[in-house]
Amino acid sequence: MTPAPFPAARLRRLRRTRALREMVQEHGLSARDLIWPVFIRDGENVEEPIASLPGVSRLSLDRMLKAAEQAHSLGIPAICLFPYTDQALRTETCEEAWNPDNLTNRAIRALKSELPDMMVMTDIALDPYNANGHDGFVVDGEIVNDQTVEALVKMGLAQAEAGADILGPSDMMDGRIGALRMALEAEGHSDVAILSYAAKFASGFYGPFRDAVGAGARLVGDKATYQINPANREEALACVARDLSEGADMVMVKPGMPYLDICRAVKDRFQCPTFAYQVSGEYAMLMAAAQNGWLDGDKVMLESLIAFKRAGCDGVLSYFAPRVAAALKG
Repeated sequence: MTPAPFPAARLRRLRRTRALREMVQEHGLSARDLIWPVFIRDGENVEEPIASLPGVSRLSLDRMLKAAEQAHSLGIPAICLFPYTDQALRTETCEEAWNPDNLTNRAIRALKSELPDMMVMTDIALDPYNANGHDGFVVDGEIVNDQTVEALVKMGLAQAEAGADILGPSDMMDGRIGALRMALEAEGHSDVAILSYAAKFASGFYGPFRDAVGAGARLVGDKATYQINPANREEALACVARDLSEGADMVMVKPGMPYLDICRAVKDRFQCPTFAYQVSGEYAMLMAAAQNGWLDGDKVMLESLIAFKRAGCDGVLSYFAPRVAAALKG
């Protein structure tokens, strides 16, 4: 639409009052748009603060259930689980990743028992279980693809058996979506959805997350051989196309705010359910600035999330989720 020339058109007319501004608002944000990433750990009645993620803690399963109940009461539809695995269980062969009774699978069963209406999403990657801190097996210094995919399928099947609603492969191995989808169909889990981390970049914004799951100190080298070069747009879109063709139901862009152009391109080109992950580094920057009084914390929190909706996202994974849902409800 081309507006009439000034003064017939005064664009400020519709900004004059709050009611007018809200009436013509183009995009909205609700609790239904949020997935809450939660870090879990063994123990009882444990809430362990994470220094690099102000306001975020690792929770024992009893504390996680209470937090999930509160999030559900605020209208948040889904929780995504990330385990802090006992260091003694982290090996080069990663068998704990598909142990039916590992921390994540116990958490899934507890959540589905106590809060059956809340969707449970999981993470599929080997880094919380790997002695090397990588998302895949390391052989002679190389992250191997096909052997890793076999392990990821076993991991995904164990999570589906435990009752997960949404599987989130975040490893960026080639062919893992097709292998996982075929295995789910073969084992009677055809209703389990896959939200693929389809465009996951080799970013510097993941540091606090690696602290949270205990993988950072173990990581040798970087992840550039399997995550996408931050300079590459078309490669990211090719990864999305591939994962959709292999059976992904939804796709994710990660990180979020530095890659809003990718979010927009994915939604415009594929018209599929599109999500973004407002990753740990993004959250930590905003929180640190707010704590120092440099930014209005609540305002930038909401502004950052509406940016994802404006860029075409259907939903966002964010550590802000309960705080945002409470603010919107209030």
